[in-house]
Amino acid sequence: MSKIAVLDQDTIDKIAAGEVVERPSSVVKELVENAIDAGASAVTVEIKEGGISFLRITDNGGGLEKEEIPLAFLRHATSKIQKAEDLEQIASLGFRGEALSSIAAVSQVEMITKAPCAMTGSRYVIEGGVEQSLEEIGAPDGTTILVHNLFYNVPARKKFLKTAATEGGYISSLMEQMALSHPDISVKYMVNGQLKLHTTGNNQMKDVIYQIYGRDVVKQLLPVTWENDFFKITAHKPKAHF
Repeated sequence: MSKIAVLDQDTIDKIAAGEVVERPSSVVKELVENAIDAGASAVTVEIKEGGISFLRITDNGGGLEKEEIPLAFLRHATSKIQKAEDLEQIASLGFRGEALSSIAAVSQVEMITKAPCAMTGSRYVIEGGVEQSLEEIGAPDGTTILVHNLFYNVPARKKFLKTAATEGGYISSLMEQMALSHPDISVKYMVNGQLKLHTTGNNQMKDVIYQIYGRDVVKQLLPVTWENDFFKITAHKPKAHF
């Protein structure tokens, strides 16, 4: 039996990353939720090869100031909570502060971000959890994150990924769910340069359903009203708009 030893930080980070990042769709979920929490009204997701080789998530949310960027990639660094008591009233989609750290530990990441109050944007590059560069650049308000070569430094984990088509299918299902659950946000989704989904963000559920399921499904929808002591659901039959 081997003796007990404390793991090195690189190994610790990769193990922790495996708990958050299982496949490309996990990366998309975490980054899109971050964009929504940042107040974005429009989110664009682009993938190539099922998201294994390339992912790009762009939003028009609050962005980050330059001095905050390296902190955002540390484990348990978050703007969502400040103390334990905040856990009782969480209103955000995430709060642990592990997404960016975990993603960066097992891929090559580039972030371009600008806060509305900043004069210029910033470009940050981190690979395998190691910072490569941080520089000022011109950029619009919001954040763009590019993720290259997922699990490039964990080949044992990468071999368990399925084909690019299957992994891309997981992301497609996720993006449809994101669009349906956030009709007030414009969602754009592109696969290998081809547009697959684009919602307007006009807060009209019928328009989102039409984009995903088509005219025949929209025409068959029926109004539903249901409530209990905690919430109420009211859905009216959408009117034809074509």
